[in-house]
Amino acid sequence: MRSVVQRVKQASVSVKGETVGKISTGLLVLLAVGQGDGEKEVTWIVDKIVGLRIFEDEAGKMNCSVQDVRGEILMVSQFTLYGDCRSGKRPSFMTAAPPEQAKALFKQIIEATRSRGLKVETGVFQAEMDVTLINNGPVTILLDSEKKF
Repeated sequence: MRSVVQRVKQASVSVKGETVGKISTGLLVLLAVGQGDGEKEVTWIVDKIVGLRIFEDEAGKMNCSVQDVRGEILMVSQFTLYGDCRSGKRPSFMTAAPPEQAKALFKQIIEATRSRGLKVETGVFQAEMDVTLINNGPVTILLDSEKKF
């Protein structure tokens, strides 16, 4: 699994001009499921996202998680995080999971995150979406369950 996690003051996602998910302070999570991902990767990514200490404490140090600051999460599926551009100029998405597998695991991730007491808004799986955000910091973290970066 791969994810781009951004600390935001606010974020929203819309489909065909209609807002389908919106949060205030929290995390915008762009998430991609890879071939071979399963329960182990779901647990890893949820633990990592929920536990990331990227919010400032009273001393101004990044020492608090989204749970600590009672933040919200906007989670958007983005298979293009598996785009491989090492050969040529057109990305290959061969290592991204097929849509059926990705959708099932994406739903599991959402439910597992909500079960931690967090408000989680989402985009629409496989839809063309417009995402807007105010990145706070800016703070942007890359996650990969295979630890490739």
